[in-house]
Amino acid sequence: MNIYDLTVKTRNGEDYALSSLKGKVSLVVNTATGCGFTPQYEAIEKLYEKYHEKGFEVLDFPCDQFGHQAPGSNDEIHEFCVAKYKTQFDQFAKIDVNGENECQVYTILKEQQPNEEVKGLKNKMAMGAISKISKTCTKKSDIVWNFTKFLVDKNGNAVKRYDPTYDPSKIEEDLLELL
Repeated sequence: MNIYDLTVKTRNGEDYALSSLKGKVSLVVNTATGCGFTPQYEAIEKLYEKYHEKGFEVLDFPCDQFGHQAPGSNDEIHEFCVAKYKTQFDQFAKIDVNGENECQVYTILKEQQPNEEVKGLKNKMAMGAISKISKTCTKKSDIVWNFTKFLVDKNGNAVKRYDPTYDPSKIEEDLLELL
């Protein structure tokens, strides 16, 4: 099983079959509009603009599990992203990425890519601090914070996991290998 076998909810509450993405490469991100990593939307949007026509999609799943940093409604989150970062990709309905109500997409992603590699002393220090305040991270494979990123191949399998501190613009090389 992979994520392309699942159906999720759009921000408008409609069913969206992820199977419609078969043959495309996707970046799956749990986001929050009030997070210190929220400016990563800019780099994610640049990747989207550059590679969307070549078969690249962004799956943006707002999540309010970390420090209540995504408090708005689905529409408020979407309006913020468009106004502040000029995002052209849409957001899905808000979800949980850990725990008993965790979205099945994240269950599969975490099974396929259970660990994230953190590079650089500054990032390791930041992730150490984050992991101490993350209240929903109870298993080693759990999402530690907002803006954990998964690169998913054309068949719906997670091939890479990037920690929240990882600069999305540096994903480009991995993305090109899959396109």
